[in-house]
Amino acid sequence: MNSASKYPEKNTAITGIGQSEISRGSSKTGLELTVDACMEAITNAGLSRADIDGIATWPGADYNASGFSPVGIPHIQDALRLELNWYSGAPEGPGQFAAIFDAIGAIAAGLCKHVLVFRTLTEATARKTAFANALMTSGQRDHGLFQWYSPYHTYAAAIQQAMYFQAYVHRSGIREEQYAQIALNGRRNAALNPKAVYRSPMSLEDYLASPMISTPIRMFDCDVPIDGSTAIIISRWDCAQDLPNKPIKIEAIGSSMAYRNSWTQLDALDTQAQPKVAEMMWSRTDLKPKDVDFAELYDGFSFHSINWLENFGFCERYGAGDFIDGGHNIALDGMLPINTNGGALSAGRMHAYGQVHEACLQLWRGAGERQIAKPLNVAALSTAGGPLAGAMLLTVD
Repeated sequence: MNSASKYPEKNTAITGIGQSEISRGSSKTGLELTVDACMEAITNAGLSRADIDGIATWPGADYNASGFSPVGIPHIQDALRLELNWYSGAPEGPGQFAAIFDAIGAIAAGLCKHVLVFRTLTEATARKTAFANALMTSGQRDHGLFQWYSPYHTYAAAIQQAMYFQAYVHRSGIREEQYAQIALNGRRNAALNPKAVYRSPMSLEDYLASPMISTPIRMFDCDVPIDGSTAIIISRWDCAQDLPNKPIKIEAIGSSMAYRNSWTQLDALDTQAQPKVAEMMWSRTDLKPKDVDFAELYDGFSFHSINWLENFGFCERYGAGDFIDGGHNIALDGMLPINTNGGALSAGRMHAYGQVHEACLQLWRGAGERQIAKPLNVAALSTAGGPLAGAMLLTVD
């Protein structure tokens, strides 16, 4: 059995990318933003709409006022008049990369050749209108996950993640000026990204003066709600060879679901679901952590990136503080550049898809002023926290 048969992701490639405007409040609807991103991705891949035979998105349309996922598959299928063999959009899976993993599975099953994957958010607009402070009302607190959190006044992810982060700080001894480097690095890189929403300089003093949201998480440790859409095209490997972009191979994925599927009952809250996910990914490739040239690490909170540095094996357990101390190792010219577009902390919360877009730009050497100078062949990417982690390696020859 060859490796592509055993690990079907190796028979797929990213062939095109697209991204709408990213803003803190767009004049466009979520559907308009999605059409912009999807059409750019299709064109970038050298394809036509008639070539697209699959669609995947995460988490599918969410019809409340939160702006979390305003566009579903029926909307974009109809808007682009796509004739499909397959589609998938659902919230239950290994985090935001579930849509990518589903696309790989559909291609492996022979259902599709070119899958359009997209993620759209209009949370910035929503927070200015209907959804503002919605979690403080009983209608939002008494159902779903929040019914278990609200007795402890945990109405937001920042409060929940702060408890996990506090445990990590206690066990690792990481200092505030060390974990500040995740936010500071992101802001430096965002200054070179015209689409980033926060581009103004930020010093360590600025970071330490920012409001404490929930100890030890400060305002600049939290990602930024935006309006925007990102799309990528995943193609079967043989169908990718004659397209204009050099195919970016999906070398390995990690989507372990061995953990208890609960945000409060994980085995180790200060690592979350990442260790087994990373272990699964590394088991599907001959590559090692030392082979990775740069990493786009999920940074819904700074804590997530710190976890991934350790759980991917880029530094030892509880050693991230020393690894990122001073910010040199993770800078654009460092040993392991991370979050090169500014990440969710400064470029805006595209739920890991902004960083997939950025990884492709870097591998295709199209990132402009923030382009990493050294040769690039391998990128590591990750999503989320809690039980929803996913990871993958992208490679180019």
